[in-house]
Amino acid sequence: MRLCLAALGVVAMLGASPCHAHEGHDHGPQPAAQANAAPRGGAVSSAFEVVAIARGTELVIHLDRFASNEPVRDARVEVETPDGPTVATASDGAYRLNAPWLTKPGHLDLIVTVTSGTDTDVLPVSIDIPDHGVSPPTATGLLARLHALFQLATVLAVGFGFLCGIAVMSLRRRVRHAALLALAALVVLANGDAVARETTPSAPVSVSADRASRSVGGSVFVPKPVQRIFDLRTIVTEIDAHPRSIQLPGRIIPDPGASGFVQTAVGGRLSAPPGGFPRLGTPVKQGDVLAHVTPPIQQIDVSDMRQRQGELDQQIAIVERRLHRYEKLAPSGAIAQMQLEETKLELEGLKERRVSLDHVRREPERLIAPVTGLIAEGTPVAGQIATPNAVVFQIVDPARLWIEALSFDAVLQPRSAVARSSSGRTLPLLFRGSGWADRNQSVAVQFEIQGESTGLRAGQFVTVLLGTSEEKSGIAIPRASVVRTSNGQDMVYVHTAPEHFEARAVRIEPLDGDRVLVLAGLEAGARLVVRGAELLDHVR
Repeated sequence: MRLCLAALGVVAMLGASPCHAHEGHDHGPQPAAQANAAPRGGAVSSAFEVVAIARGTELVIHLDRFASNEPVRDARVEVETPDGPTVATASDGAYRLNAPWLTKPGHLDLIVTVTSGTDTDVLPVSIDIPDHGVSPPTATGLLARLHALFQLATVLAVGFGFLCGIAVMSLRRRVRHAALLALAALVVLANGDAVARETTPSAPVSVSADRASRSVGGSVFVPKPVQRIFDLRTIVTEIDAHPRSIQLPGRIIPDPGASGFVQTAVGGRLSAPPGGFPRLGTPVKQGDVLAHVTPPIQQIDVSDMRQRQGELDQQIAIVERRLHRYEKLAPSGAIAQMQLEETKLELEGLKERRVSLDHVRREPERLIAPVTGLIAEGTPVAGQIATPNAVVFQIVDPARLWIEALSFDAVLQPRSAVARSSSGRTLPLLFRGSGWADRNQSVAVQFEIQGESTGLRAGQFVTVLLGTSEEKSGIAIPRASVVRTSNGQDMVYVHTAPEHFEARAVRIEPLDGDRVLVLAGLEAGARLVVRGAELLDHVR
């Protein structure tokens, strides 16, 4: 029994070797995201920004405008190399030159001369080529290796002793103790294998392809080839005075002078015209017949009408007989000619009354388009019962739309007015007037949409921005450069180095349909990302 406990104790001590981080865990600070990137160097001037990347025996140079980060594709790039001056060749949006001297590790100082149009700049670029060979062992490394070899020898010796004990106990038929010692031996050998693997030097890590990454501090490393894919653009910020704007909620409505409703004056059953019911989006012209309404007749009305018809039929028959007699007597002078003509007129009147009574029962009401436009609403079905004053169709002219906004203050004549849709589209507006009656503690303000209105629809919600005479000092930036984080904070990205970007929290307020005003968090002269900020925010 004591032997078994001792074996288990040795197993516990040997199993308590130091643990190492494995995949899926983080036991210390991670290396920088750009550690595995290809060797590179960069430089900037007032006009250009250049990044030189060593790829084997080829030097790839990316040239951009400093202010806009726009690639320069038609420049002449000359590089002063260890083999002398060489002109780079433009290829695939970059400039390349053969550089066999990149295979030698060490520090390289290059001079890049850029000529584009009337701009010429000289930019010094430094590149450090690492040594990928095996470095000579240091004193600390030798001690670590000796300690690992000593641990391995100890483990193997203990394992050999356990195996000998197992053999002896097996001969004495102590099967239970032998099984415990066998288990201990397996654990020892497994630990020895782990130590052996730990002492085996790992192969040098190959340099992976450049990829965008985010550091622990929040800055983003984006290689120049990835910047081309993201199509990043920047501007240099400046502080200026801008008119202040107020923001109102609004929605698109049809122009009251170019829209209308088709309603029934009396209730009845709907029926289609000869061409059928016009469907949604169908263009119609003023005066077109869109539907028919046959009013229902109550039972008492039917009885009265039948009685009236019977009376008229009887009177018509009597007058027809009288007229027949008068026509026989008129030639002989028994009756006056005037009496014959009056009888004819009486008969014609009775027949007209009889026909009109039939029309009352059979002729439906015609629903006519009041304006020219498109059918915006209404899907009638044959046989459907329409109530009096029910809207059967709504007609809208899509080229003439208005916007109705709600304001808590009276709006007299704004300095400027634009609307912004949920998709980011900006609509210039013309002020048409504001109401004086409260509507849910607000005042209705109406504007006419100027210019193209394709793709807009009635009822669509927009944001109306009204310019005022009050001015505020700040930095005007495009709305697309502002990124809203998950916690509701507004962020922008600043281009701090050729391949590095920093996220900065800002305080903004609306300026117009395309821009916002930065009041805090951004200084003048910074290179602000105005296109591709959303893609930078997704880099992890």
